[in-house]
Amino acid sequence: MRAITNLSCLIHHNHYHPSLASAVLRSLRHRLPVFSPSLIRVRAQSTSTSHAELDNARTGRSCSLDSPPTHLDVTQKIDVNPPKGTRDFPPEEMRLRNWLFQNFREVSQLFGFEEVDFPVLESEALFIRKAGEEIRDQLYCFEDRGNRRVALRPELTPSLARLVIQKGKSVSLPIKWFAIGQCWRYERMTRGRRREHYQWNMDIIGVPNVTAEAELISSIITFFKRIGITSSDVGFKVSSRKVLQEVLRRYSIPESLFGRVCVIIDKLEKIPIDDIKKELKSVELSEDAVEELLQILSVKSLTKLEEKLGSSVEALADLKQLFLLAEKYGYSDWIQFDASIVRGLAYYTGIVFEGFDREGKLRAICGGGRYDRLLSTFGGDDIPACGFGFGDAVIVELLKERGLMPELSPQVQNIVCSLDQDLQSEASSVAARLREKGQSVDLVLESKPLKWVFKRAARINAQRLIIVGSTEWQKGMVSVKILSSGEQYEIKIDELE
Repeated sequence: MRAITNLSCLIHHNHYHPSLASAVLRSLRHRLPVFSPSLIRVRAQSTSTSHAELDNARTGRSCSLDSPPTHLDVTQKIDVNPPKGTRDFPPEEMRLRNWLFQNFREVSQLFGFEEVDFPVLESEALFIRKAGEEIRDQLYCFEDRGNRRVALRPELTPSLARLVIQKGKSVSLPIKWFAIGQCWRYERMTRGRRREHYQWNMDIIGVPNVTAEAELISSIITFFKRIGITSSDVGFKVSSRKVLQEVLRRYSIPESLFGRVCVIIDKLEKIPIDDIKKELKSVELSEDAVEELLQILSVKSLTKLEEKLGSSVEALADLKQLFLLAEKYGYSDWIQFDASIVRGLAYYTGIVFEGFDREGKLRAICGGGRYDRLLSTFGGDDIPACGFGFGDAVIVELLKERGLMPELSPQVQNIVCSLDQDLQSEASSVAARLREKGQSVDLVLESKPLKWVFKRAARINAQRLIIVGSTEWQKGMVSVKILSSGEQYEIKIDELE
């Protein structure tokens, strides 16, 4: 294939970058360099990336890559911010994340759950279930070089289901697993909503009774209490998908439409009620069915629900048992019935719940429910299951709102320095001795004045300063200063603990 070459740029006729081509043509016309050499170096390489592929890359949607994307080796000033909707975790943010994750783990283990994890990259088919799910349009998905459709996971539950099917009868029931993993969704960003987030999931597989849901809600409340959140800050709205099923059954609405109706109902309080009605009618619900459904969804007590649906409805029995268990657990003040809660994912089949900010400033803090028929959608045998997802972003916003952000300073037990550069190796041996005993040590790696060392010790919250000086070292000793009290003494190296 012929190519036009100028300066350090090679642009092929068939596939080219328009802006680069224009710049080259201008340089040919005016005999000027295309780019300042100090800013950009472009080596001659071809590209097979089309305009459509570039557009898809911008939107998060995918395209087939017959060959690697653009191969322009460019050295230039870059945008130092992470991609839109993502985050860096410098030390102060990492301390907060670790604190949060530690609480997730400790609560999960307190309830007897074991930790699992899954690939961030999964088969796209794992997340494409029924028409209408919002999540389908939020996938970061593409075709890999093996022509396989893959996606960055937008949630953890389908991966859990895949692993349960894979393990089969090698694991005994009930399964109690938890996971903390990064999830990706290309969606509109709001407060507490990003395009990537970490999510804490707890799932119980193999228990058909609502005792499982009651245990899961109890675990979330235990977490809230540990970090200072009370029932006056947060509550749980609880309902059942079976309520919606009963209304649709009475109006002879096909079960095949159930998932689509749930997705629409999940938009309540997000879009105008007239738009909700319009969407419900678009999926073949009569005007009477729509009005009856919206009336049921406005019910906020089990007594009124029983008046409308009757006492024999299965959903009512489940909900009554859950509220009775909540009383026994001691968290009745945390939960309330709200028939409008259906959750947006198609796989839920029974009890559903959402944690919410009582002041109404934030989106849902967490949510979950029962999904007894998820495994069969992936070719496995159905097993009763329920679980929840709890993101890391909204809870941080809530902690900020309530003034409950923890003070998480760096913590180091020792800072070790030598007063003489010739004693640097001896200081290293002191640091190694302490580390072998399980003590954290910040070793000063260069010759620094004591004033600098004291400032660093204060910055890292070191508990004590250990100084290696020539006079003390000759006696087999080091100087120790307790930084909180100012106490100072000499100690034999062998006795240093």
